[in-house]
Amino acid sequence: MAAEFLVMLYEYSPLFYITVIAVCFIITVAVVLGWFGFDVPVILRSSDETESLIAVSERRMVQVTNPLALEMGSTAAGTVTGGVSLRPYCLEDCILSCFWGCGVQALQTALQSHQHGLRLRTPEQFQEALELNYHHHQSFNIHKEEKEECFTLIPPDLGVTHFGLLPRDRYPLVAVLTLANPETRDNYNIVASVTVLHVPDDKYRLSARILFQYLLTAHGNLYDLKPLFMSADNSNLSGTTEPSTSTQGAEPQPERPGEKWEESDTEGEWPDVQGKDCVVCQNAPINRVLLPCRHACVCDGCVCHFQHCPICREFQEFLCKLSSHCLPNRQVGLTDTGLDECYGPSPGWV
Repeated sequence: MAAEFLVMLYEYSPLFYITVIAVCFIITVAVVLGWFGFDVPVILRSSDETESLIAVSERRMVQVTNPLALEMGSTAAGTVTGGVSLRPYCLEDCILSCFWGCGVQALQTALQSHQHGLRLRTPEQFQEALELNYHHHQSFNIHKEEKEECFTLIPPDLGVTHFGLLPRDRYPLVAVLTLANPETRDNYNIVASVTVLHVPDDKYRLSARILFQYLLTAHGNLYDLKPLFMSADNSNLSGTTEPSTSTQGAEPQPERPGEKWEESDTEGEWPDVQGKDCVVCQNAPINRVLLPCRHACVCDGCVCHFQHCPICREFQEFLCKLSSHCLPNRQVGLTDTGLDECYGPSPGWV
C-alpha cells in the first residue's frame, strides 16, 4: 500500500524525487556533524551566544624585585674589534662579567645546571660552569650609586675579528650581572642576570643588539624575558613620562631594577592602567596580555568575546592580567626576526 502511494505521488509530482534526495542529504549531514562533534562556526553565531565561548586560562602576575638590569650603552653601534658599551642598573653593588666568544652549548649547559642544583650566584661559579669555553673574560665592579657605562673590548692580540659563518656555535658577548656582597643575596630572589648580545664583525654586519635576557633565581628557576607587542602611543603605560616608540628594528631596552614580573597562579589585584586604547571597543584601558603571541591590545570587557588575537589571529592559550608596572620600556620595541637561527641550537628549552 505504501509503495503504491509513493508511486502515485511521484506520478503526480515530478519534484518528489528531488525532495526525497534533499531530505536524505540533510539527515546524513546532521548525523555526521553530530557524530564527529563539529560545532557551528563562531562567525555564524549570534551576539547572544558569545558568552558560551570556551574560557581561556588566566595567569596571574606577581611582583618580584629585580636588583639587576643591563642595556646597551649610548654608543650602541659597537663591533667586535671596536668594543661595546654596556649600562648596568643595580639596586646593590654588583659585578659585571663579560664573556667574549662564549660557546652556545656551554651557556645552555650552564643554565641547565643552575636549574638542576648548581646555583650560579658568583662570577667564579659562572666561569666554572662555562668550563672556560670562551675567548676572553673581563670583569667590572659596579656600585649602586654609579650610573657610568662600562666599555668592554676583546684584546686585539687574540686576533679574533669574527666568530665564523652562520649558523654559529658561539655568542659574540654574554654579560652576567651578579650581586657583589654575599649578605645582600639573601634579600632578593633574583641572584643573577644573563644577557646575550649580538655584536657585528667581519662576517656578520647586523647591528649590535640584545638577543636574549635571562633571570636566575635563588630557587633554581630561570625566566626568559620577552617583549610585549603594543601600540607606540601607549607611552603612559610604561610607568614613565618619556614617550615610547615601537618601530621595526627598534632596540629592546632592559627592565629597570625592581620591575620584573613573573607568571604565577597567585591571585592578585592590580590598579587599572590609565588610557583608553583597547583595539576593540576603543573606550577602555588595555589590561590584558594574550599568550603566546604577547599582544597587549584588549581590555577586560572585550577579552571574553574572542578566542583568537584581534591583531594576529593566533589562538589564545593563556591570559595575563596587566598593570602599568608590567610595562617597562624594553617591552615596547620589536627586534629583527631570524636571529635565533644564526647562533646554533635554539634556546627553546627555557
